[in-house]
This record gives sequence, structure tokens and C-alpha cells, in this order.
Amino acid sequence: MTTSELTLPRNVRAKRRRGRTGAGKQLHAGPVTYVVLTVFALVSLAPLVWTAIAASRTDRRLAETPPPLWFGGNLFKNLQTAWDQAGLGTAMFNSVVVAGTITVSTVLFSTLAGFAFAKLRFRFSGLLLLLTVGTMMIPPQLAVVPLYLWMSDLGWSNQLQTVVLPSLVTAFGTFFMRQYLLQALPTELIEAARVDGASSLRIVWHVVFPAARPAMAVLGLLTFVFAWNDFLWPIIALNQQNPTVQVALNSLGTGYVPDQAVIMAGALLGTLPLLFAFLLFGKQIVGGIMQGAIKG
Repeated sequence: MTTSELTLPRNVRAKRRRGRTGAGKQLHAGPVTYVVLTVFALVSLAPLVWTAIAASRTDRRLAETPPPLWFGGNLFKNLQTAWDQAGLGTAMFNSVVVAGTITVSTVLFSTLAGFAFAKLRFRFSGLLLLLTVGTMMIPPQLAVVPLYLWMSDLGWSNQLQTVVLPSLVTAFGTFFMRQYLLQALPTELIEAARVDGASSLRIVWHVVFPAARPAMAVLGLLTFVFAWNDFLWPIIALNQQNPTVQVALNSLGTGYVPDQAVIMAGALLGTLPLLFAFLLFGKQIVGGIMQGAIKG
């Protein structure tokens, strides 16, 4: 105990000792926490498990009562049928190109725009931010007809750039990055970089991007999932000769009697890339979120 601590009242010294004693302790979850987490995990996995079970059965078995609750022996047969009927090879490649391009451009442009709104001073910044956020209130269905006419005038019908161009940057991504950088990026750090002679490009690369990395990871994951699962605009802009995954899966439901087992197999194939992406980058994304939380 130091001399300065001896001059403190006894109750203050006791609180400090209790704080130092408990600082290194790790909190442990109780049994109720494990039960709640297990229930939430089972509820979240139930749709995926049912999709896999239905994909492994026949259409006749799925129509029976009660429905099957365990896997059958037709999984690989149904997967092959769905792959061949929907042409999922081309569709998977197109979806990777579309979702990857949209994700990279959205994260990049949204980070730059969010930094501008959060830390740069320019005229009408508040009005421009209000207009940007206001576009989120407009239903996307209202833009379908003028957007389709615009893409037709450009001669891009049934081409992938028709799906990519309208989603290169989003109002949600800009607002999300603006709110994050407003708290996570100190203005003093930017001013110190300017005093050292750093250009705007160097500040963005060496100061803004490292500070925004956790939010960029979250925005990238959300954008990729949304772009991969998008159905409304791709089904209008593309055809079955050059489809994304969702457009290709739509062809499995056609016919006089759709085969529900094959449809489920196609849905399972369309979901697997998302699961693979999360398993591959999930640790980095969660680590980035935790790093941002600790810094905040």
C-alpha cells in the first residue's frame, strides 16, 4: 500500500482492494444461461434441419401425415436432380460475382461516405444526410418500373450489371458507418495525421479503415447475405439463361405437380454457400466486433 493510499478513508481503501481482487476474475454463466442459449440454438437451426430432412425424402413421403422427422436415403439423388434441373452451376457462379461485387463496393463506398458525414465539414451535410436516410423510407417496389426502363435503355437486359449497379452503395450502409465512425474514430487522431502531413487518401487508408474494420466486417456480412438472397429485382431483370441462385431455384417450383423434395434440395444447395462463408470468416467477424467493443 502506497503512502497516498494510507491517507484515504478506510471505506475507500476497502473498495479499491475489492476492485483489484475482482478485476482478474472471469464471469461464469449459470445453468439457466445454458438452457436459454440451447433453446435459441435449436429454434434457429430447426428450419435448416427440416430443409435437410425434406431434401432427403421423396415427394410422396412429404405429403404423408405425420411428416418425417428424420433423414431419408434420397438426399444425394435429390441434390443432383435440383442441380441439373435448375442449372445451379452457372447460377452459383453468377451469385458469387453479384454478391461479391455488391459487398465490396457497398463496404468501400459506405465507409467513405460515412466518414465524410461523421468527420468532415462541408455545406449542406445535414441536409444530404437527411435525404440519404430518407431514401430508406421509400419501398423498393416503387423503383422497379423506372429502374427496369433505365436498364433497358442502357441495353443491359438479362445481364449481371443490371443487378449489380443499383446496389453499389446503400443508404443503410452509409448511415451505419457514419454512426460507428462518429464514436469510434477520434477527431484528434485525424487532426494529428494532418499535422504530420498525411494526405486525405493516406488518412483514409491508415486511419479510417483500421478504425472502421469491425463495422466493415459486420456490414460486409449483412450485405453479402442480402445480395445472395435477393429475389425481387433479379427475377425481373434476369432470365433462366443467365440467372442467380434465387432465380434458378424459382424454376424448380414450376410444373403441374412440383416436387417438394427437389425444391428443398435446391434450397439447401442455395443455403450452403452462406454457411460456408460464415464458417470461413465468422471468427474474423466476431473478433472484429469484440475488438471494436473493447476499444469503444
